[in-house]
Formats: sequence, C-alpha cells, structure tokens
Amino acid sequence: MKKQLILGMALGASLQCGMAQSLEKMQWFNEPEQWKIENQALTMFVTPQSDYWRISHYGFTVDDAPFYYATYGGEFEVKVKVTGDYKTRFDQAGLMLRIDHENYIKTGIEFVDGKFNLSTVVTHKTSDWSVIALDKPVPYVWIKAVRRLDAVEIFYSFDDKEYVMMRNAWLQDNTPVHVASCSQPRRKRLQCHFRTFQGKTPS
Repeated sequence: MKKQLILGMALGASLQCGMAQSLEKMQWFNEPEQWKIENQALTMFVTPQSDYWRISHYGFTVDDAPFYYATYGGEFEVKVKVTGDYKTRFDQAGLMLRIDHENYIKTGIEFVDGKFNLSTVVTHKTSDWSVIALDKPVPYVWIKAVRRLDAVEIFYSFDDKEYVMMRNAWLQDNTPVHVASCSQPRRKRLQCHFRTFQGKTPS
C-alpha cells in the first residue's frame, strides 16, 4: 500500500484556511455525519469516543476520528489556532500528521484529569504520549509542525509570535503528505474551532 502522510482536522471543528488550498477541494478520512463549509470555515461534530491510539499502556487500538485533509509533498510548515470547549477527560484538538494506521503524530491541547495539557502522541506500530501541563486554562493555542527531511518539530504559542518547541520526532521522509487538523471527543458534543490554518515551505 502506498504510504501517505496526513495532517488531519477533526471533531466539532471550525477551521479557516489561510493557504492556497481551497476547503472545497480537501478530502475526508472518517467523514463525520454532521459538517459544513461556510465563509471559508469548516464546522463539524464528531462521534464520541473516537480517537487515535495503538496498543501501548491501554492495550487497545482505535483509529476512527475524522479529519479533513489536503495533500502536500516534501518539507513544510503548518500551523493552526485551536480553541475548544474541553470538559471531559481526553477531550483534545490540534494537528495530525499521518502516514498510515501504524505511523502518525497527533499534537495539540488535551484535557486530562481537570487540567489543560499540551500533548503529543507519536506512533510507530505502538503509541507513546508526552505532555506539558499548563498552570491554568487557556482560551486558545497555536500549534505548529515543521517537517524537515525525516524529522517533525512541534511547537506551541499563546500569541502566534513566540513559539516554544514541545517535541522533535522521527517520521519517514520522501512521503506524500496530507495536511489538516485533528481532534477527538470523549463525550457527545465537544465543539472545537480551528482558525488561520496555514501551510508553507519552512524557512
């Protein structure tokens, strides 16, 4: 099977696209029942309990959260501003880079045990999970991923000016790329918003 890298956008989401890619020309993976594109923004509500995880620690595998993606190749930089009504453990939203069901990175903000965390899951057959706990809730966060050769650098920012690295992870190079944003709900109707979604060649 031809490998593809996917950056996905999902769950209860509203996204405004800041790159040349038209929202109408993007594609679904695990298309949700409810979604719409209006005023250059995508809004959707996603089946609860959907997620991405493989085997380690919990002993289960899930690969069923929706995201809306475009195809990219080579090196790139992508960022998105994320807000959400996080209330239940593991409510989350951010970016996803996906080659296939055994190889992907998802990163963003995640609500765990009553606290907001900057979270990254890296999966190569089995998943690992790293978090940076935040001292207080934040109304929004910018998440940026920079792909250079066989590495992906993940950054966060609270003002879209100063970016701090939160993870550097391996991901196969020379692979076609799908680009969007991703989130997974633990409850019935988590709503998230993705704004100023932008992709470009890294500087």
